[in-house]
Amino acid sequence: MANLSYKHFTLGVEEEYMVIDPQTRELKSHDQKIVQEGQKVIKDKVKAEMHQAVVEVGTDICQDIDEAFIDVGTLRKTISGIADELGLWVGAAGTHPFSHWESQLITEHVRYNEIVNELQEAARSNLIFGLHVHVGMENREMAIHIANSARYFLPHIYALSTNSPFWEGRTTGYKSFRTKVFDKFPRTGIPDFFDSIEAYDNYIKLLVKTNCIDNAKKIWWDLRVHPFFNTVEFRICDVPLTVQETITIAALFQAICAKLYKLRSQNLNFMMYSRALLNENKWRASRYGIDGSMIDFGKETEVNTRVLIYELLDFIDDVVPDLGSRHAINHAHKILEEGTGADRQIKVYEKSKSLVDVVDYIHTEFLNGL
Repeated sequence: MANLSYKHFTLGVEEEYMVIDPQTRELKSHDQKIVQEGQKVIKDKVKAEMHQAVVEVGTDICQDIDEAFIDVGTLRKTISGIADELGLWVGAAGTHPFSHWESQLITEHVRYNEIVNELQEAARSNLIFGLHVHVGMENREMAIHIANSARYFLPHIYALSTNSPFWEGRTTGYKSFRTKVFDKFPRTGIPDFFDSIEAYDNYIKLLVKTNCIDNAKKIWWDLRVHPFFNTVEFRICDVPLTVQETITIAALFQAICAKLYKLRSQNLNFMMYSRALLNENKWRASRYGIDGSMIDFGKETEVNTRVLIYELLDFIDDVVPDLGSRHAINHAHKILEEGTGADRQIKVYEKSKSLVDVVDYIHTEFLNGL
């Protein structure tokens, strides 16, 4: 069979950062000063979010994982430097360990006002920080095929990214409480599969026509065929503590897409499972991270989550050399050995019994490896 090209599997990475008051370690509404200063340097790669204590950044379209690493690293250093000058800190974790959402200001913007007006308390309390990875697609038909199959692997990668064990000063018992907060929104979670791109587009059109949504960006699923770009967007993960972890997760999503594309080109397909089954694994990933077990639906049995992730690494192994992402993928082994962001946050807390120390740790990890 002819050699496949994976060139079109470009990457775009979006991260959401928390703005922290260095004195109190609380989240800090910064009047968008970081965004305004940031836009002078990195233009539209930095944006305001609904809550003023959140800064969102996004890379350019990156041809490979090394470009993505440089871009994300530059964004982190730039935002961190600007925050320093303003007497603020930044950090990356799915939730802040103890800040309360009630005291955080909402950004003045028509879109955010609309969302708060419609979703009320669910929107105001949605003070969480995610990682979104876009993987480029050659066309939307291929995008829906890959999105359908990639749903199966969402809980596995999500488990590796878990980084929100604390909420409003409490140990939640979850490795990722962020998704529990986000579940209050409509149109979230793992999507159903769609028979075709037409079926997906018709679903969107029906929602718009019936005033459920005004545009397709109000679909907040864990993965979606992007409404405007030729990408599949993976949205399930907590924002990781370090750039290295972000890049590893981006590389895994890219490799899953490339592998599914390769199977398709050989007239092979990956099993489709229902949203109801996949959600069982998502719930386990949220609760236990990489320390629990998940269901192997092919074997109809519980399997240690780490074992399933190693199986996933085997599954994608043959496309990794062509993508040039071996070094990024290999870092997954380090996460499996040393723990996810949540595991490391919990370790800091168990040692010091201080959530302030956890915030300090989140802040110091932000530029780790840069």
